[in-house]
Amino acid sequence: MSETNTVHVEVAYALPNVQRIIALDLPAGSSVRDAAVASGLDKQFEGLDLNSADLGVFGKVVAKPEAQTLVDGDRVEVYRPLIADPKEVRKQRAAKVKARKAEQE
Repeated sequence: MSETNTVHVEVAYALPNVQRIIALDLPAGSSVRDAAVASGLDKQFEGLDLNSADLGVFGKVVAKPEAQTLVDGDRVEVYRPLIADPKEVRKQRAAKVKARKAEQE
């Protein structure tokens, strides 16, 4: 079994119309935040701040991305802020359905 001083990871970011996945080889011991910053995605997408963006690994939010060490093969995901509150969207949708039903009666 040979030791390696690097980890191979991917960093993913998606918008509604475009997705980018950047493959990186980083020094062993690199953090989730290190991978996001090293990806350079902030240079491809205006307004993306990789130093403060919410991050996750394989669909699970990482509470402290500066402290979580990467494992070979991890996929780091850069999350966008929500445009609307999901609870409010559901309420609005339910109100529309209720209004349509009332019109039909």
